[in-house]
Amino acid sequence: MSTATLPAAPAPEGAELALHDVRLGHADGAALPGTVALRIAPRELLAVVGPSGCGKSTLLRTLAGLLPPLDGRVTQDGEPVARPAADRALVFQHDALLPWRTVHANVELPLAIRRVPRAERRRAAGDWLERVGLAGHGHKLPHQLSGGQRQRVQMARALASRPRVVLMDEPFGALDAHTRAGMQDLLVDILQGTGSTVVFVTHDVDEALYLGDRVALLATGQVLDVPHPRDRDAQHAPGTAELRRRIIESL
Repeated sequence: MSTATLPAAPAPEGAELALHDVRLGHADGAALPGTVALRIAPRELLAVVGPSGCGKSTLLRTLAGLLPPLDGRVTQDGEPVARPAADRALVFQHDALLPWRTVHANVELPLAIRRVPRAERRRAAGDWLERVGLAGHGHKLPHQLSGGQRQRVQMARALASRPRVVLMDEPFGALDAHTRAGMQDLLVDILQGTGSTVVFVTHDVDEALYLGDRVALLATGQVLDVPHPRDRDAQHAPGTAELRRRIIESL
């Protein structure tokens, strides 16, 4: 899978995210056990892994400002995160595209909400569709695309507004192994020029080790450095193999 090289706007400065002894959960349900203390550096890609029910998706929604913490504080660049903001984008496992809007119109949507002039948002949407390898597909409706293509549209939509933070909730979990590997490579390629801070939730240990600068084990509270981030040739290197063993044991 290849992408075209296009002139890019200056990358936004990635934001610092922090959780200060945060207790995760819903106000009308049980709190998740323990508290989370975590700092995510600007431009870092933090992969978050853990068993089902440990709070990975809850963590993302709390960082997004969709779900207030039950205790503790969540901050972005030192300021409280109290509500959703335009500079934080969410990417879900299911593409969440609007089925009645064309691919191009779906990518334009966050720019239209921010009242970006029509010509500018059309140009930006076209550029991003080209970057994700979907030039010529802008007139189609989502149901006319494959699952991998819809996820590429979702990535283009999330990144077209140049967010400082991208929160990704198992975005490739429903894809077959070949398509998933291609999407991982595409994500790495695209993120090289965005400047965004990324939090990437996954059940897949190998995906976490490939994409992440660090891996957070939410169930145990550990945060581990990845020795060779975004290097497929390093998957059998001693440091990577040992880290993989430690993560699997923690699960």
